Amino acid sequence: MARQDRAIRTRRICLEAAAEIFDECGYEGASIAAILERAGLTRGALYFHFSSKEELARGVLAEAVTAEGVMPQPLKLQEWVDTALLLAHRLPREPVLSASIRLSADPRARGLLGTRWPDWIALGRDLIAEAKARGEVMPHVDPLVASRVTVASWTGVQLVSGSQPDAPALVDDIVALFALLLPGIAVPAVLARLEVSADRPARLLAQVRAAVPAD
Repeated sequence: MARQDRAIRTRRICLEAAAEIFDECGYEGASIAAILERAGLTRGALYFHFSSKEELARGVLAEAVTAEGVMPQPLKLQEWVDTALLLAHRLPREPVLSASIRLSADPRARGLLGTRWPDWIALGRDLIAEAKARGEVMPHVDPLVASRVTVASWTGVQLVSGSQPDAPALVDDIVALFALLLPGIAVPAVLARLEVSADRPARLLAQVRAAVPAD
């Protein structure tokens, strides 16, 4: 068991080091040597888990679509909003998530590896569709179109925000984005009940993590 735990930790160290380098340098600019130096591991330890830079990048992308912190809510539309807010809160703090955006936006990496945008779109589509079935969403809203446009807008906000030294925190900009989008999606009675605030994701994560038993 101890050996298995070490292997899991080593794999995680490899992924996080690779993510940091991909995020800083892009796919083309990243090198195995730089990743090894950042990880503080031997080449053999890295190659035990990942055979190439491409496989490391695929490993980063494989972990990109996570919904940590999203809790069941009385309104399904709140769960959709929470998913976007939590990602905005976590992304600056989690290099694997940040690198997944950088890799998806990089034309060379995108052509080689694909992206996880279709998965995020599908996740949002399903949540909006369920919300619509519950009467939370305006009749004219197409869940797939709403999700696709929101994912594109979220990504654009992140890319622009990340390039501006004086920009607000990403979660603040995503709150502003939803303030613009939601009046065209949610029925008025539901819109008034939705909580869209910059401090909500931190509170949700604290609740989830407090419920996890300590080792």
